[in-house]
Amino acid sequence: MRFELTDLQLFVRIAELASISRGAARTNMSLASASARVRKMEELAGARLLERGRRGVALSAAGRALVYHARLVLQQIEHMKGELSEYAGGLRGLVRLQANSAAVSEFLPEALGEFLAAHPGIGVDVEEISSHEIVRAVAGGFVDVGIVADIADCSGLQTFPFAIDRLVVVTQDGHPTARRRVAFRDLLEHEFVGMVATNALQQHLSERAIAAGKPLRLRVRLNSFQAVCRMVGNGVGLAVMPETAARRFKTGALRISRLSDSWSLRRLHVCVRPDGGLTPPARELVAHLRRQGERAQLGAV
Repeated sequence: MRFELTDLQLFVRIAELASISRGAARTNMSLASASARVRKMEELAGARLLERGRRGVALSAAGRALVYHARLVLQQIEHMKGELSEYAGGLRGLVRLQANSAAVSEFLPEALGEFLAAHPGIGVDVEEISSHEIVRAVAGGFVDVGIVADIADCSGLQTFPFAIDRLVVVTQDGHPTARRRVAFRDLLEHEFVGMVATNALQQHLSERAIAAGKPLRLRVRLNSFQAVCRMVGNGVGLAVMPETAARRFKTGALRISRLSDSWSLRRLHVCVRPDGGLTPPARELVAHLRRQGERAQLGAV
């Protein structure tokens, strides 16, 4: 029974995303090629590896066993690459990192810029998803490092402080909620300018609105905080976003107000598995992010 490394990488991505098509896309492979590889793997294994459904695929018992061993093999190869490259005069490798919206847009650009400049042989694959999904991916060994908000339950993972993120309300000058502290529930009677549906922060806000019993009244969805601020400035609606983004894109037509909800002040944490199985490049990145977190904590004092 011989599986190629490409097969193992593909199958792990399919398992992570619960979709053959999405797994194929993330491994730069056509759907037809990915499907053919999965069929070949099932022939070699002599068992069905995936259960197909209308909403994607799920792992069979044999598929769960294959994912477990595939992750071990791929992690060991990354360890080997890292250790050998140290002898060659510098770390080389790829680190898989998942982070929430605030981390990706507000805190990681500077932190990763410094890291990548100091480690030219290391690449970082960054994916933006919700904090709860990140915890599952890190715990399952699908990614090396996660950055999550403190709303996520990181039980069983090792965590380190990374940044402090405050969500604020951005409105046009003259809006009824401008210049005063306001509860998120009280905003729900107004129309919102939001981010695209796949944005992790937008998903979080939608969940908060549903919990409050008043779904968001979204007038328009956009793909950047800058575009959101411009739309708010033109009177389309209000928005909730990280304070750092709001202040960066603020114009004279905008007003920033704080939310009174306790969840609006969020502490971001780096999370990793506690088994010490990180590759050398991943350990270097975590050490760098921890130093960033220590500086953020000092700045907050």
